[in-house]
Amino acid sequence: MIIKRSVFLRNIALGMSASLVLAACGGADTADTAEGEATTDEAATTEETVGVLKVATEPAFPPFEFQNDDGELDGFDIDLMTAIGETAGLEVQFESLPFDGIIPALQAGTVDAAISGMTITEERLQTVDFSRPYIKAGLAIAVQTDNAEVAGLDDLEDKKIAVQIGTTGADQAAEIPGAEISTFDSAPLALQELANGNVDAVINDAPVTLDAIASGNIDGLKVVGELLTTEFYGIAMPKDSENVEVVNDAIMTMMEDGTYAEIYQKWFGEEPPELPESAF
Repeated sequence: MIIKRSVFLRNIALGMSASLVLAACGGADTADTAEGEATTDEAATTEETVGVLKVATEPAFPPFEFQNDDGELDGFDIDLMTAIGETAGLEVQFESLPFDGIIPALQAGTVDAAISGMTITEERLQTVDFSRPYIKAGLAIAVQTDNAEVAGLDDLEDKKIAVQIGTTGADQAAEIPGAEISTFDSAPLALQELANGNVDAVINDAPVTLDAIASGNIDGLKVVGELLTTEFYGIAMPKDSENVEVVNDAIMTMMEDGTYAEIYQKWFGEEPPELPESAF
């Protein structure tokens, strides 16, 4: 509740003549009305200048995005995007979507951006724009720990391979001669299919696969061979979005003031590598 100055003046004026009270009250009311209007206008202006950024994510890609034990969104991407919003003066509102539904949502304009461990590819750049790279990653092959037959990509010919739908891992698997490919809505589901012995391998982003193995969430798996690719994740936005510059400026600020390194250290336990300004 706002206590108007007129009320205060009326209280201290008790005992004075009626004419003085009226004069004091009349003058204070006029001034206070102007002040009240100014305060309301300032508040409205401030509210209008705080933009809202609706950000899509698929929370089944730990350690980048997932639901924690409290059912809340958590992960490197979530922390990073939240910090970007704070740096840019934007209110970030997350919306959970299936991974293969994120780009259509951006094209339809139902969300303003997407952060979901999404690799910047030339194909995706035809339909959406990306921020500068914020993570260096790559594809890895996972097999069961007792598998001695698969040591690299060439060994996957005619094998059963699980992948997450709509990912670069799925694209890579599609190029393997004779491969029988099973697609899943999330990376953990694909890795669980491997752990259950229903497929011979999973092609997936290395950080996610290594996190699943190290955390013990999925037992009996190992990564074999070298990384199949070098990839960079970016924050996707609709074509020609003005937010690309806003997000890039925020990322640059965070890289310079140590915020980015702090978030990276929290989730990966090491200093972040240097990143290029562009994926290509």
